[in-house]
Amino acid sequence: MLALFLRDIRLSIRAGGGALIGVIFFLAVIATIPFGVGPDLKLLSRIGPAILWIAALLACLLGLDRLFQADREDGSLDLLVLNSDRHMLALTVLTKCLAHWTGSVLPLVVAAPLLGLFMNMEPSGIGATALTLLVGTPAITFIGAAGAAVAVALPRGGLLISVLVLPLTIPVLIFGVSASYGAVADPAPFLQPFLILAALTLFLAVVGPLAAALALRHGTD
Repeated sequence: MLALFLRDIRLSIRAGGGALIGVIFFLAVIATIPFGVGPDLKLLSRIGPAILWIAALLACLLGLDRLFQADREDGSLDLLVLNSDRHMLALTVLTKCLAHWTGSVLPLVVAAPLLGLFMNMEPSGIGATALTLLVGTPAITFIGAAGAAVAVALPRGGLLISVLVLPLTIPVLIFGVSASYGAVADPAPFLQPFLILAALTLFLAVVGPLAAALALRHGTD
């Protein structure tokens, strides 16, 4: 599993510059917001956590089609499916999800504090938003794994993955933004939505890979 993890990180970095493209897209979304809502610094500071979360969500969806695509192209995906039982295949999918998140999504989390400065956010709000992104974005990857497994056999499945995954990520978005606001806006709470966000990530860490493994096995059959 460690060898698979390191291999997938190398692939995510090499294949089209996935991490760099995600960060550039993230930056582009944040940079266009002031042109749409105006130069009101108080307004930008107030909506900053929500904008960072929406931009990160869209950037995460951008690279989900590459989760299994390289393995399908070189034939290794068929070998992984045929040589693994259901639980072992789910563990393999979990490893690939963690590698994808590390290579493509973690750079977004690292870039979030800098982009928070562009939105005139307070330091506590920037820290809380970065923390919620760190905890919540793996859930998006786990959900996306199921969508990527369903669409892996399609020649242009990237848009289909986004359509399938986006509605399922709404709870993650709601609690991530709520926790971010709770750190700066009284009397909104921070701990309760943050704990729910962490629970969602842990729950999807089990359900997402299992659903993706079933989809991959069904597609192979």
